[in-house]
Amino acid sequence: MDLRNAGGVPKRQNGERDWSFGFCDCFGDFGTCCLGCLCPCIVYSQVKTRLSHLERTGQHHPEGGDSFASDCFVHGLLDCCGMGWVLQIGSRSSIRDRYRIGGNGCADCLAAWCCTPCELTQESREIELEERALMGAGRVPIPYASPMNTGYAKP
Repeated sequence: MDLRNAGGVPKRQNGERDWSFGFCDCFGDFGTCCLGCLCPCIVYSQVKTRLSHLERTGQHHPEGGDSFASDCFVHGLLDCCGMGWVLQIGSRSSIRDRYRIGGNGCADCLAAWCCTPCELTQESREIELEERALMGAGRVPIPYASPMNTGYAKP
């Protein structure tokens, strides 16, 4: 089983795939979405520390991420100027690289700028799939409808 594709999302011929959950599927994790609306700096910090912990140790973060780390503080300060979303571009790119998800910096910028809560929830849920697989949940079934004419191989 591919821990970095625990949902079994079909891969394209170049090895890349789509996100396991759509951008507008943010209500699938209503708690994270609400927190992302009210205080995105906390969700950003959790996502960033969970990803960092996975990269360093190969294990899930024992506390679900650090809510009030320095990343939260910096994001919160930038949020005061309406610019917290800028930090999310880098973390989204890192997540795409880790999970071989297709996309580019321009799409990352638009996702972070247009809907911060949706973007943060999507990232959190992608990391959660790997964390659940590491904890022994095995392949995590998710509903997936392959877009037409995208060059996907059949699962």
